[in-house]
Amino acid sequence: MKIATFNINGIKARHQALVDWLKEAEPDVALLQEIKSVDEAFPRELFEELGYQVETHGQKSFNGVAILSKLPLEDVTRGLPGDDSDEQARWIEATVVGVRAVRLCGLYLPNGNPVEFDDTGAPLEGGKYAYKLNWMARMKARAEELLATEEPVVMAGDYNIIPQDEDAAKPEAWRGDALALPQSRAAFREILNLGFTEAFRARVQGPGHYSFWDYQAGAWQKNNGIRIDHLLLSPRAADLMREVGIDKEIRGRDKPSDHVPVWIELDA
Repeated sequence: MKIATFNINGIKARHQALVDWLKEAEPDVALLQEIKSVDEAFPRELFEELGYQVETHGQKSFNGVAILSKLPLEDVTRGLPGDDSDEQARWIEATVVGVRAVRLCGLYLPNGNPVEFDDTGAPLEGGKYAYKLNWMARMKARAEELLATEEPVVMAGDYNIIPQDEDAAKPEAWRGDALALPQSRAAFREILNLGFTEAFRARVQGPGHYSFWDYQAGAWQKNNGIRIDHLLLSPRAADLMREVGIDKEIRGRDKPSDHVPVWIELDA
């Protein structure tokens, strides 16, 4: 079972690029972020023609996540538990049924910028960075629930987290950014330490591996990138992992997203 995560940065602008990549890479499941579309406007026919079942959790102009699957999907749920007042479309879950059933979570973790702190040094209540950390606390709680099922679980998406300095071409440029602050990295490690495996780093070590390049200042041409798109695997899912990769080359194509797909293959 090949599972990919891909922040497409707008389905309207990049549906053809997405279709082309799907035809080429042939993932069984693609977890999408930043579709920037309400559910009714998502061009599902384009993907159904390729044999994908389409499930979306959309939002007008912002955010939005989706699952495209060639395999049956069951028990689809939308929204991260823990805050009924949160209207941002950033989380979708489903069980994909292959040789084995795997619980999938597609996520678009908040960016968190601008970073604002109060006089005590705590994230400013109501600010974007406080929302990011609170969202991650809710994600940790959900991850604990999922681990308790003892099923294979994959939590994949745009985490907006640079886990370590080696995950940025210029780590010094990100010191004060919400993606690399110590509190952000600590919250990410807390989720990993529950028992999850970060798929890419389980197989590939060292610097120079990125999944995002800004559109400005020739970042792609200079390979000035960061690695913020991750797949976290529960122990049972990690035992099934065969391969992992980043489809870096599509960043150089016509009308690309600022992200590229990251994928794993499971024995499932």
